[in-house]
Amino acid sequence: MSVGRFITFEGGEGVGKSTLVTAVATSLSTLGIDPVRTREPGGVALAEAIRDLVLFPPGQGDWDPMSRAMLMNAARVEHLVDLIRPALKQGRWVLSDRFSDSTRVYQHIEGVGDTELAMLERLTLSETRPDITFLLDAAPEALLDRRSQRGVVDAFEAKPISFHNAVRDAFLALAECEPERVVRIDALQTPEQMCANVMTEIKRRFL
Repeated sequence: MSVGRFITFEGGEGVGKSTLVTAVATSLSTLGIDPVRTREPGGVALAEAIRDLVLFPPGQGDWDPMSRAMLMNAARVEHLVDLIRPALKQGRWVLSDRFSDSTRVYQHIEGVGDTELAMLERLTLSETRPDITFLLDAAPEALLDRRSQRGVVDAFEAKPISFHNAVRDAFLALAECEPERVVRIDALQTPEQMCANVMTEIKRRFL
């Protein structure tokens, strides 16, 4: 049986993760690999229900940061159990638009401590961790037009630019701490250039 690979795509709002996941999946298909494409929070029915709660809280309020961190991890458990782990066990490649790094970054900035986030991550992930993570990076100010064109205003899109700059800084710090796993991709390149760079790295490591 072929070896399954778990590849995640991270970054701030509007960097082009979804577009890149689609392009990479298409490129892999030309090599005879039929990857599973998914996203977080979400990917399976129960996790998608949690996604709606997290991104669009009912009423006029918002989640406490710890509550949001726990919801994100609850969605991730369902995602892992129902989709990611079965696919990897079958030797499939899994491409995920966001995973645990986003929780580590976003919920820490919202105020949850590193110790608590690390504990939740250990309980949720166990041994299932990405083989490689591509960090799509650009200054939030350079992405304002792109984000406005998407027309999405969720709990994170609505946050001030200072929050989005803090997200970028935290992702870059993560990449610096884990250079073997996290590969930075310039998100201001064309989608074709980004895909070519990602595929070069994938071929170098796995094919």
